[in-house]
Amino acid sequence: MPIFAANLSMMYQEVDFLDRFANAATDGFEHIEFLFPYTYPAEIIVEHLMNHGLKQQLFNFPAGDWQAGERGVSILADRQKEFDDNVAVAIEYAQALDCPNLHLMAGILPSELKKSDVRELYLARVEQAAIALERYNIDLLLEPINNISMPGYYLNFQSEAMDVIHELLIPNIKLQMDIYHVQMMEGNIESKLIKNFSHIGHIQIAGAPHRHEPSTGEIHYPYLFDLIDTLGYEGVVGCEYIPEGNTTAGLKWMSAYL
Repeated sequence: MPIFAANLSMMYQEVDFLDRFANAATDGFEHIEFLFPYTYPAEIIVEHLMNHGLKQQLFNFPAGDWQAGERGVSILADRQKEFDDNVAVAIEYAQALDCPNLHLMAGILPSELKKSDVRELYLARVEQAAIALERYNIDLLLEPINNISMPGYYLNFQSEAMDVIHELLIPNIKLQMDIYHVQMMEGNIESKLIKNFSHIGHIQIAGAPHRHEPSTGEIHYPYLFDLIDTLGYEGVVGCEYIPEGNTTAGLKWMSAYL
C-alpha cells in the first residue's frame, strides 16, 4: 500500500505555509514535501516537523529567480558561483531537516541554444551536486517536466533523465518520476515504471490533464498504485497536485489507503 506525502507548496493553500504542517498531520499524512524552504530559517521548519510528527521527504535546490521565470540554473554557464552556493545551502537545509532527497532543477533553455549546446555543462553540474550530496547520504533527483506546464524546460522525457543516470553512473543520482508529467509528455506510464523502476528515487502524482486530485482526469491511479506495490517500491508517493477546492474535502480519494 503506497505511503503518501503531502506537497505543502500545492496543497492546503487555504492557510499560510507554516500552518499547512498541522493540516497535513490532522489529515493523516506522516510525510511531506515542498518546493523550497529557503524563506524560513531551517530551525523553524524543523520545529513544525517535530511538533506534528512529520518526516521531510523532498525539496528542491534553489532554482534562481523564480518570480522572473527561472526554473534552475544548472544549464546556465554564467551562474557557476550561484550554483556552488545553491549546493551548499541545499545540503545545509537537508541535514537540518533530515531530508533524504533533493531535486536539482535543470533550468529553462535559452532560446538561442539547443539542448546539445548545454549537455556537457549539465552533466558536469549534476555530477558536482551528486558527489557533494553523496557524503551526506542524500540522493540527487532528476525530474523530467512537461513543456506545456513549463515551456522551454531542459529536461522533458524520462529517457533524457535516464541517459544522464546511465552516463554518470553515480549511485545517488535517481529518477524523480512525476506521473502527471509522464502522462502530459509521453504516456505509456506502466512500461516506464517497470523499465526504470530500479533507478526511481521518488514518485509524484496528480490527475491529468488539469493537475487536480489523483481521482480526477484520465489516469487510473488505483491500477498504478497496485503496480507500484507489486514492483516493491519502498519510497513515498508525493501528492504534488492543486486541489480543485478545499484540500481536506478533496482527500476522499486517499481514504482507502490510510
